[in-house]
Amino acid sequence: MTNDFKSIKSADTVLIIGSNTTENHPVIGSMIKEQKRKGKCTLIVCDPRKIEMAKYADVYLRHKSGSDVALLNGLMHVIIREGLHAKEFVEKNVNNFEKLKETVAKYTPEYVSDLTGVAPELIEDAARAYAKGPNSAIFYTMGITQHVTGTNNVRTVANLALLCGMLGRPGTGVNPLRGQNNVQGACDMGALPDVIPGYQKVLLPATQQKVKDVWGAELPTTQGLSVVEMMEAAGEGKIKGMYIMGENSMVTEPDSEHVRHALKKLDFLVVQDIFLTETAEFAHVVLPAASWGEKDGTFTNTCRAVQRVRKAVSAPGEARADWEILLAVGKRLGAPWGEMNSPETIFKAIAAITPSYSGITYGRLEGGPLSWPCPTCDHPGTPILYTTGFPRGKADFSPCEWQAPHEWPDEEYPFLATTGRLLYHYHSGSMTRRSSTGEFIKEMFIEVNPADALALGCEEGGMIKVTSRRGNVSGAIKVTDRVPAGMIFLPFHFSESAANRLTSSQIDPVSKTPGYKISAVRVEKA
Repeated sequence: MTNDFKSIKSADTVLIIGSNTTENHPVIGSMIKEQKRKGKCTLIVCDPRKIEMAKYADVYLRHKSGSDVALLNGLMHVIIREGLHAKEFVEKNVNNFEKLKETVAKYTPEYVSDLTGVAPELIEDAARAYAKGPNSAIFYTMGITQHVTGTNNVRTVANLALLCGMLGRPGTGVNPLRGQNNVQGACDMGALPDVIPGYQKVLLPATQQKVKDVWGAELPTTQGLSVVEMMEAAGEGKIKGMYIMGENSMVTEPDSEHVRHALKKLDFLVVQDIFLTETAEFAHVVLPAASWGEKDGTFTNTCRAVQRVRKAVSAPGEARADWEILLAVGKRLGAPWGEMNSPETIFKAIAAITPSYSGITYGRLEGGPLSWPCPTCDHPGTPILYTTGFPRGKADFSPCEWQAPHEWPDEEYPFLATTGRLLYHYHSGSMTRRSSTGEFIKEMFIEVNPADALALGCEEGGMIKVTSRRGNVSGAIKVTDRVPAGMIFLPFHFSESAANRLTSSQIDPVSKTPGYKISAVRVEKA
């Protein structure tokens, strides 16, 4: 996120796209709703599914799944046509305006309406509300990133914010809400195939030399594989062993049947987790990890705030903190990690190689969270990015054309399926289905529009079967207008009816993110 949580209280306009905020990020959702209830902001919601936040929206844009770039380009067309863009900000801070103007010229409200299904007047209303702010914030999540065009979706969001100068002050910003606890911290620490901590590119000579100087280690000369690419390689016998930590791949990865094939083909699989998950059942070795309340360390939240955490209880049985397990394995492999023997010493090693963390210490965190970048020990942290401009001088507009989704309903598979999370469950359900919250929703259900339910001859609670080109699942029908006709929604938390049996492993060429949100399917009585 470019802005911290407090910034929401300064937002005059909030645009939410691809985020079921109240269910997936309820704290942030409640803050936005409070701002709306007090009459302090105009709320724009863009989502094919009529999520709860749509009930509070001043402008609800129910666009077709996969049409995000077209919709956002349409907003920018109106803003430029009516002279509502931040002319001085753009001239001073952003390159390629003429290219952006040229790209969005054809995205008239009428043209965009044909692509998205949204009425032209609603497109115009949303564009004016966002541009006039005066402080407008954008919030998005995996509803726009989990597409094979996810990178272009995000680029277009950034284009809109730059066009209107909605960066660098409270109440503005481009704010991706991270999907899991400490996922921001994991990415910061280099849990990606092409970077080390601090998003320093593996293949750059400067990064290679830095790792050699600081850690005395040699980096590989090729970057790693994404999760989807690893499963493909394992299925082909190119990867013989795998170490999976805190990830239930059998439930969360696309094309579950192929994941099953890949895991079974491995010569050696290690799974490190707090429960014996569906993935751990394939493991040759299971390493029991401590849960969040059983270990010390730091978390970095979605708005880049680094926070100290302390264990409340000791881990049961043989369970150990993740860092302890990894340290023990590393030492057995000959790693010279003698000085890293506690969360604090590990954090010092992080700060030594990560510029954005270099001014953060455990001592400073005793006084409360610090938001990176925090480059020096006297730096106050950075709750809001780009207050004084952009690090590289000027930002660049990255104009994108709308592209048709990688898969779309046809005669054989006439429905569009999309997946997502529920309020009472988290990710693969390995934790929440073992907790009291799991009692609220115990089993798989499938949302179907009333018109489609009638055509199928199905009633509320009846069983239906959903089939894609990759597999099938069954579940109880939930008849609701939350989904439009021709579209169904499936939560992905239920391993016994895993929604990801349906999804494709096609990925965005840049981010390598799978296109979870669009699957062509057939629906019939079970």
